[in-house]
Amino acid sequence: MARAGYKSNRAPNAAPRKRSSRRERPYAISIPEFDLLIHERMRLGIVSALSANDGLSFTYLRRLLKTTDGNLSVHARKLEEAGYLSCSKFFEGRLPKTEYKLTPSGRQAFDRYLRDMESVIRAVRGKE
Repeated sequence: MARAGYKSNRAPNAAPRKRSSRRERPYAISIPEFDLLIHERMRLGIVSALSANDGLSFTYLRRLLKTTDGNLSVHARKLEEAGYLSCSKFFEGRLPKTEYKLTPSGRQAFDRYLRDMESVIRAVRGKE
C-alpha cells in the first residue's frame, strides 16, 4: 500500500525489498586475545617506554606518563609480579632511587602484543 503522496512503481503483491545494511554483512576478522596485562593504558605506556630504553627511573616514568606516585606504583607492581619488568632500589648519595627495566619475558610479551595489534590493523585496513 502506497503512502499518501507517494507513488510506488512496484506491483501491489510484490515481496518487500531487502535493504542492504552493513550489519547484515559483517567483516570477519580474527581478533587475537590481547595480553590484557599490557593492554591497559598505563601499563602499555610503562612497557612502551621501557622497551625504548635500557631502564627508567620511577620519577622519570611518572612525569612521562603524567600520573601519580600511587597509580604508577600499582601498575608497575602488576607488571613486576607477572615477570615483565624488574625493579631495583638503591641510593644515589642520600637519595633513594627506583629504576625499572623490561625483562626478557616482558620484551617477548610486548613484541607479541605489537604483532597481535598489527594483525588487527592490517585486517581492518584491508577491508576499507
